[in-house]
Amino acid sequence: MTVPIQAVNDFVIKFANVNGSGSASANGMFAKALFRMGIPCAPRNIFPSNIQGLPTWFEVRVSEAGHLGRREGIDLMVAMNAETYADDVAEVRPGGFLLHDSTKPFPKALKRDDITFIGVPIAELILNEFADPKQRQLFKNIVYVGALAELLQIEWDVLTGMLEEQFKGKEKLIGPNVRALEIGRDYARDYLETPLPIRVRRCDGVGDSILIDGNTAAALGFLWGGATVAAWYPITPSTSLAEAFEQHASKLRRDPGSDRHRFAVLQAEDELSAIGMVIGAGWNGARSFTATSGPGLSLMQEFLGLAYFAEIPAVLVDVQRAGPSTGMPTRTQQSDLLLAAYASHGDTKHVLLLPSTPKECFDFAVEALDLAERLQTPIMIMTDLDLGMNDHISPPFQWDDARRYDRGKVLDADGLEQVKDWGRYLDVDGDGIGWRTLPGTHPEKGSFFTRGTSRDEYAKYTERGEIYQRNMERLQKKWATAATLVPKAEIREGAKSKPCGVIFYGTSAPPMPEALAALKQQGIDLDSMRVRGFPSGAEVYEFIERHELVFVVEQNRDGQLRSLLVIEGEIDPARLVPVLHYDGMPLSAQVVERQIAEHFAAMRKPRLSEVTP
Repeated sequence: MTVPIQAVNDFVIKFANVNGSGSASANGMFAKALFRMGIPCAPRNIFPSNIQGLPTWFEVRVSEAGHLGRREGIDLMVAMNAETYADDVAEVRPGGFLLHDSTKPFPKALKRDDITFIGVPIAELILNEFADPKQRQLFKNIVYVGALAELLQIEWDVLTGMLEEQFKGKEKLIGPNVRALEIGRDYARDYLETPLPIRVRRCDGVGDSILIDGNTAAALGFLWGGATVAAWYPITPSTSLAEAFEQHASKLRRDPGSDRHRFAVLQAEDELSAIGMVIGAGWNGARSFTATSGPGLSLMQEFLGLAYFAEIPAVLVDVQRAGPSTGMPTRTQQSDLLLAAYASHGDTKHVLLLPSTPKECFDFAVEALDLAERLQTPIMIMTDLDLGMNDHISPPFQWDDARRYDRGKVLDADGLEQVKDWGRYLDVDGDGIGWRTLPGTHPEKGSFFTRGTSRDEYAKYTERGEIYQRNMERLQKKWATAATLVPKAEIREGAKSKPCGVIFYGTSAPPMPEALAALKQQGIDLDSMRVRGFPSGAEVYEFIERHELVFVVEQNRDGQLRSLLVIEGEIDPARLVPVLHYDGMPLSAQVVERQIAEHFAAMRKPRLSEVTP
């Protein structure tokens, strides 16, 4: 007989629902209740690319130890969709639990002897309580949260307090929701063995952290970073970023005298128009950005090349999803890296920022606006669906009121009067960056013709090859300057460098501490580096040079960061071993552990335990 899983604050629960059934708010309330009990948790919404009717799942990793990357195997499945029963049962680990609506019998053919089935007649319980069919559907979700509160020992006051906050100003909705919770709790208390061997317990694992998604965090970063123009076209999973910016700017960016908005949000007819508006605003001196995903980035190529060559500030957030083409629009990947780095035709290169957390989404949004103006070029922030749309535990965001925006090299009227020989594309400082002017700065000086065609240092059209080549070499010099300005990589090494290392970035970061710890237990001890920007700084290539072999972990098929390192750093490809995951689900520690361990076994590389005396 299989022994039931026993765990406190260390399990994975998964909710299987029907999209559009109102389950998202109930499942989110469950995760937030654990967070308010001080328990580290990582909720992930796994939803289909339709509005209503298809299966949807909501997965919560609970880990007092702080391991918040996705973990394989489910300890407790809340199966509320008969269409997915077979898949849901198969995912439960031996010794796990499955809660279902027992109003109708669970199919005998799907039952397993090694898991515990928990039946709660949810539909029957609410039949006499709520007359409205729509209410019945919505309150089914609240009933199972109430049952889970009793089974897992979730604090009752936390749940009811959240309902009171949620429906503040709509007090008549509080009572029915609390009643639905009570129905589930009372049934579990009266008819089920409680608590389960897996349960929760209040702890102090989150401190003063907040729970926030990366899209909202980036929107706040743009607001604090001084963005006044946002142009966008709706696309999953980036839409909520532009919406969050407009929502918060409407409250915080108003003229105190007239109460008029001091910002502009433009929903364009397509992605190419959106980036065109952003570039136009940047040319005029406004801090501006757009948010999109892979298909939108594909459409923006022409104007991104213009902004690179004409040297106009612009910021773009690419919330990546699974491609190619439409691909899997509601699944996550890191598969736009090469597209973004070399977007547009010709020798074009773009600066990329690679956040791993909501806090970095906030910080990098601010930093991107500064870098765009300092480098006079597009800056792309590469997030993904997992980071952008899911809630993550984050330290509170901080803002220094003494901070001033870095507008870069901008000549005002007095500066133009003092300059004897001004040319828009003259490299007077040796860093590849010219001095720019903004429209209307001076009545007689500082004007120039902005063009996407070849020109000389004074912005005059030319087709002379040596002048074109000189301009391209200056842009390459600016690229070298950018490598000194992007966020530095985070490196973790012991006092003595190890033979092998591992590189990762973005949302490949959360599972890495758990994976590295598991590998170390197997005698595989690795140094690690999280890359946070492109072009890579010297520290990235120095890390690679210090190690015989370096694994590169990423969520795409082709090893795109590995390719960038090989191309830009002239690295021997044999020294960089790809560790790849691209099924659309967030990366787990088990995937990383398996692939690296298999490589050591196949290559018969000595493990730490075999070389340590």
